[in-house]
Amino acid sequence: MATGAEQSGGGFPVDPLHQFVVQPLIPLNIGGLDASFTNASFWMVVTVVAVAAFTMLGMGKGSMVPGRMQSVVESFYTFIANMVRDNAGQDAMRFFPFIFSLFAFIFFANMIGMFPYAFTVTSHIVVTFVLAGTVFVGVTLTGFILHGAKFLKVFVPSGVPVALLPLVVAIEIISYFSRPISHSVRLFANMLAGHIMLKVFAGFVLTFMTMGVVGWAGMILPLFMIVCLTALEFLVAALQAYVFTILTCMYLHDALHPGH
Repeated sequence: MATGAEQSGGGFPVDPLHQFVVQPLIPLNIGGLDASFTNASFWMVVTVVAVAAFTMLGMGKGSMVPGRMQSVVESFYTFIANMVRDNAGQDAMRFFPFIFSLFAFIFFANMIGMFPYAFTVTSHIVVTFVLAGTVFVGVTLTGFILHGAKFLKVFVPSGVPVALLPLVVAIEIISYFSRPISHSVRLFANMLAGHIMLKVFAGFVLTFMTMGVVGWAGMILPLFMIVCLTALEFLVAALQAYVFTILTCMYLHDALHPGH
């Protein structure tokens, strides 16, 4: 069996992509289909349990004078509620439970993935695409259920000259159906790139450590970069959860108010 250094090539002490490998924990085959419970499945369960514990422990007592944990949960609630109202309108609050759950899942998944030996589920395009696809299908169905054929006005921006209308409509249709791709790739690519960079600089540190005194001096810069990148990656993890959710709110606004 090849070692990590041999797999990565060039004698590099770590394989930056090894952290993204999906491995079966409980092999399971149903009708010829691989339905194994994997490390990705395990960490998604961990994320859901963490979100449930966070909300239930924070709001379990429901005190009039909130404690620290309840204050944090209420801040989360207020933050997402304001995001929904500001970007989708007051009537979008009926979808608040879904949007809150979406933000909480992505936020916790991103943050949990920052811990050593954890698995970052949002670094896999299949996960982010399913989330984005759910939003796309849900928003589209909501638009047609509420407005019927009038929902198609979302492809016809107001104030466009008649001569340019065919071109603009074509661009709007392409833009609309590319939403799941851009929505999912943005989250996936940011989480993937950040974790690869951290692993690469960790490899540099390990390489310098084998070079004696000179190497120990040389590893100061990559070690400093790891500290800076870790702080930046925590920020990106939170920011990407926010961006994914606010785009969901904007898409929901189009479904509730087509043509506006």
